[in-house]
Amino acid sequence: MSELHKFVFEGLPVRGMLVRLTDAWQEILQRHKDGGGYPVAVTELLGEMTAAATLMQANIKFNGALIMQIMGDGPVKLAVAEVQPDLSLRATATVIGEVAEDAPLSHMVNVTNQGRCAITLDPKDRLPGQAPYQGVVPLFGDRREKLEKLSEVIEHYMLQSEQLDTRLVLAANEHVAAGLLIQRLPLQGVGNLAGQSGARDEDQIGLNEDYNRIAILASSLKREELLTLDADTILHRLFWEEDVRRFEPMVGETGPRFACTCSRERVSSMLRSLGRDEIESILAEQGQVEVGCEFCGAQYRFDPVDAAQVFLQPDIQPPASDQKH
Repeated sequence: MSELHKFVFEGLPVRGMLVRLTDAWQEILQRHKDGGGYPVAVTELLGEMTAAATLMQANIKFNGALIMQIMGDGPVKLAVAEVQPDLSLRATATVIGEVAEDAPLSHMVNVTNQGRCAITLDPKDRLPGQAPYQGVVPLFGDRREKLEKLSEVIEHYMLQSEQLDTRLVLAANEHVAAGLLIQRLPLQGVGNLAGQSGARDEDQIGLNEDYNRIAILASSLKREELLTLDADTILHRLFWEEDVRRFEPMVGETGPRFACTCSRERVSSMLRSLGRDEIESILAEQGQVEVGCEFCGAQYRFDPVDAAQVFLQPDIQPPASDQKH
C-alpha cells in the first residue's frame, strides 16, 4: 500500500518526508497499458515526478492541486503529475518518438537546453479573477549546464523560488515510485510555493551545519535501497545517530492514492470553450464528439443531441447517452 512518512530532527531546523507509491503508481501505469505503456526511461521519469509532486504537496499543505509539468524539445513532449490536497494523484506523459532505455533527462526533454519544469498551484476555491500561481525553471543549472536528474531540477527550483535548502532523492521503476525529501526549516518567516515568504536571511542559505550533515546522509541512499527497503529500514540506516521524531504514517484513505478528477461536466465545459462552430464541424465529419482522458483513459462521447444540450443548457449537466468508461 502506498504510504507517506513525515519526521523532524529534534532540536534541529530540519524536517523530512519519505514517500513510497506502490498500488497508486501501478494503477497509473496500468491505465496506459492499452497504448503500449511507456518506455523504461519515461516510466522512471514520470514515477519520480509523481513521488516528488506528492512530497511537495504534503510539504506545503495547499488547499488545491499541485501540478508538476516538464516540457521540452525531445521525444517526451510533456509529462504531468498532479496531486490534490487529500494526496489523491494522477500522472501522464506524451511521448512522440523513440526513447532509449537508459535515456537521461536531457535526451528526453532538453535536447537543445530549452526544456522547462513548471510547478502550478491551483486553488480549490479560486476567487473571481484569481489566477493559479506558477513557478517555472529551466532544466539547466547556474552555468547553463544540463541537469540530468529531476531531483537536481527541483532542488534548484526550491532554492531559487523558496530560498530553502532541499535535498531530494528519487527513484522509480514499474513497481514503485519513491522519494526522500530533507529540507532546512526557515529561520525567519514562512516560505511556501505560493510566494508568500517573509523576510529571509540570505547568509543562512547553505550554511547550516546540521542540515548539511543530514543532507549528506540522505544523499548516501542508493536507488535500489529506496526502491526495495521499507521506510523503517531506510530511516534507521540513514539517521540512526540522529534524534528523529516520526509522525503517524499516512496510508489508505489518508495517504497517497490514485484518483482522476475528470468528469463529463468538465468535458462539457471544454466543449463549450471550443465554440459551437468547432463542435458542429466535428459532428459533421465524425457523427459524434469523442474525448478521452489522458490520465485515466475514460472516454466521453457526445452525439448531436448531447452536443446541442451542452450549448443550450450550459449550467445543467446533459443526460449522458454514453457514460464514462
